[in-house]
Amino acid sequence: MRSQILDRIATVDGVLEVERVRFRRAGNRYFADVSVGLERNFTFQRSEQVSDAVTSRVREILPDADVVVHSVPRARRTENIFDRIRAVATRYNFNVHDISVQNLDGQLHVEQHLELDEQLNMKQAHDEVTRLETEIRAEVPEIATILTHIESEPATIETGEEIVREPELEHRLKDVVKEFPEVIDVHEFQFKKVRARLYVSCHCTLPDEMPLSRVHDLQTSLEIRFKHDAPELFRVLIHPEPGTDNRR
Repeated sequence: MRSQILDRIATVDGVLEVERVRFRRAGNRYFADVSVGLERNFTFQRSEQVSDAVTSRVREILPDADVVVHSVPRARRTENIFDRIRAVATRYNFNVHDISVQNLDGQLHVEQHLELDEQLNMKQAHDEVTRLETEIRAEVPEIATILTHIESEPATIETGEEIVREPELEHRLKDVVKEFPEVIDVHEFQFKKVRARLYVSCHCTLPDEMPLSRVHDLQTSLEIRFKHDAPELFRVLIHPEPGTDNRR
């Protein structure tokens, strides 16, 4: 019976290893205690989903069993340095993104963006950054330097004043896009005024087979050019979509 349970749990997506399976019978009911290793970068929600799946597998062998699943964070053998950095950030509930690692003369230099509550002051935010960087260096000692760009994470919902029409500005931005031959088209421009600042969003159609790294580079280049040619823009958001999903 234990062997069957182990085989069933091993089929659960996300389980790296089964550390322990214990079960006992009291009266006409079984009680099972299971300990499984999960990826340490899993969110609480994902861990709960895997635990529910493990419980279901156990009950395939022991119907109506009372099952307790313990999840133990484990590092995957295939973890790279980006995974290790994110694992440290996740452990301390930090949201990091746009991680960049450069190898210069055999030393690793990390650049990253960190979102922090906009209600923090400069000293509080810097202390949080220092705490995170210290933990990353302890976990990944081969890193020589870390440079963290602090971003404010909104704590309040912005009140939009109005959606505005900007036909002349939209025409200028479409002319800019013509300089990027990989872009199939842009559409669904929307201009908003938020706290007297102008926001623009649009959809950008790109080839289905374009690598995501190139998609990101194109988005960044377009955003920079939009702001260069239209400095009145405060924020630019470009939503990429594949040609097969172009609903224009």
